[in-house]
Order: sequence, then C-alpha cells, then structure tokens
Amino acid sequence: QLGIRQADQFPGLNASVTGNRAPSSSGGTTSSYSGGLMVSAYELDFFGRLASLKEQALAQYLATTEANKTAQISLIATVAQGWLSLLADEQQLAVLEQTLTTREASLQLVELKERNGAASELDLRLAQTLLESARVTLAQQQRQRALDENALQLILGQALPEAVRSRLAQHPLALIRLADLPAGLPSELLTRRPDIRQAEQVLRANNANIGAARAAFFPRISLTAGAGSASGELAGLFKDGSWGWTLAPQLVLPIFDAGRNQANLDAATSGKAIAIAQYEKAIQSAFREVADALSGRATLAQQLAASQALLEAETARTRLTQLRFDNGAASQLDWLDAQRALFAARQSLVQVQLSYLQNQVALYKALGGDSHADTATP
Repeated sequence: QLGIRQADQFPGLNASVTGNRAPSSSGGTTSSYSGGLMVSAYELDFFGRLASLKEQALAQYLATTEANKTAQISLIATVAQGWLSLLADEQQLAVLEQTLTTREASLQLVELKERNGAASELDLRLAQTLLESARVTLAQQQRQRALDENALQLILGQALPEAVRSRLAQHPLALIRLADLPAGLPSELLTRRPDIRQAEQVLRANNANIGAARAAFFPRISLTAGAGSASGELAGLFKDGSWGWTLAPQLVLPIFDAGRNQANLDAATSGKAIAIAQYEKAIQSAFREVADALSGRATLAQQLAASQALLEAETARTRLTQLRFDNGAASQLDWLDAQRALFAARQSLVQVQLSYLQNQVALYKALGGDSHADTATP
C-alpha cells in the first residue's frame, strides 16, 4: 500500500500505438495511426491529498511492523513460561515418585507391625490412605505434565526433541537464574513498547486520513499529456513531419455530492478520536502490567524465602517425628500429619518457584523485551 501511494505522486509514463479504420462519407475508408508516449490523468497534488494518503500508508506500515515485534515478544514469553511449567511438572513428578516410594516402604512396615500385634488396623488403614492419596496426586500430575507439554508443542509447531526431553530433569527451578533488571530504569522506557508504538502509528494514520478527507473539498487538478507521431498510413507513422504533442489539463471542483465528502471527514475525525483513546489505553495498560509484575516480584521473593524456610522446618519436624514414632513416643496420627505437611511444603515450594520465574518473564514482556538493549545508548 505504501508503494502504491508513493507511485501516485509521480506521473505514469506509457508507450502506446493505436490504429483506426472507419468508413468515410465518400464510400471508402479512412485510416489513422498514432504512436508515442503518454501521461494519463496525473494529479497535481496542490492540496496535499496524495501526500496525506502516503503518510497514512507509511504509518500503517510502521504500525504493522510494531505489531510484528509485539507478536515476537509475546511468543518468546509464552515459550519461556511453557518451558518453566514443564520443568515444574518434572520436579513435581520427582517429588511425588520419591514420596510414593517412601510411603510404600512405610506401609510395608506398618503391615509387618500389624501382623505382629504392634500396630492396629486403624494404623494400617491410615498408611494405606496416605499411599493411595499420593498415587492419586501422581496421576493428576502426570496428566498436567502431558497437557503442558502439548501446549508447548503447539506453540513450537513441532514435538519436543528427544535430546531436550531427556534433559528436563536436569534443570531444577531452584538453579534457574534470569537476568535481573538494572536499577533506575526510566518510566519513558514503556513508550518503547511495540504495542504503544503501534497505537501511536495508528493515531498518525488516522490523523493523515483527516488531511486526505479535507483535501477532497478542494479542486482536483489532473494533467493528461502526450507526445508522438500521427499519420494516415502505417508506413509513415514515424517519418519526419508527423510528430506532435497534446496537453489536456483538467480541474474538477466538487459542488454537490449529497454529503459524501463531509461524511468522510466526520468518519476520519471519529477514527482519530478512537485512536487517541486506544493510544491512552495502551499506555495505561502498560503501566498497570509493569506495576503488577513489580508488585509480584517483591511479594513472590518474600513468599519464596518463606516457603524455603517452611520446607526446612517441615523436613526437620518429619525427621524428629519419625524418630519418636519408631521409638513409640509419637502416635501414628502424629507421623501421618508430619508426612502430609512435608509433602505439601515440597509441592508449595515448586509452585512458588514457578510463579517467581514466570513473573520475571511477565516483567520482561511488560517492559517490551530486552530493556538492556533499549537503554544502552546515553
């Protein structure tokens, strides 16, 4: 479209050869031939109509370019978050498989005690309940992992390579470190977000439409010109003495169009008002997304530290409860409660780690991608 609007500002030069034979009043036929170069209906843009249309096409092109960048950033963030979810699923499965192994061993021990009269049937049923609940959770987590893998494959457009799938368990979330934001980033950084720049270009395009709509009220001057040769015989078409030129300017002034031009101007003005509102909304949404991501960053960091401390405390509690239970100083219910609390603490820590990393990805996306590259120039 931009190329079309640019071409409208230049005259189009055509080469043409025409021939005509028609009956004459004397009963014979007359022939006429012409050939040469012609400029057809070239508009002289005195009132800026073509320039406004070119500006509008350029702004639309730039808006599309920014939309492409927005899609790229969104794709990067979505792939990163999908990959982190898959790593969390693998880590949760590892926790569940380890827990299942431990509970199977515990059930065997309680069965042995029950056969020798050292444990009641209630103790046995409690151990079975603990084991079966772990199996249920394991099945749920396996299903969730399959769903997350399918979602990631849909984004990638292909199946995960086997080499990548085999390394999933080697990337625990606790060891992943994403680049931190430098201190003192200016708020003007948000104006570099591609979606904001896209809204700005759309606003410029609508403003240019107003210029084109206003120019429609003024006269439109066009020029048709030609230079070539004319002859009554084809053999003498390009001989000396047959050359000539024509010049036909035209001025068209709109007088009555049933309100068409005014309606076009009103529509362009309304389009600009809509574009302004969308531009303001894009800026406000950007500030909110960054504020949400920064708020989540602070609170999730605190939650992550608390979850790690909770896991350490529950691990120590479970170890002590196990010692007391083995020596008859703690009941089966105490041991069961400690096992459940440890399992919940391990699951919660993985979820908080995932949320913390995904929030960092969301902050990267909210800031419009690579902030370091955008702020490197003083």
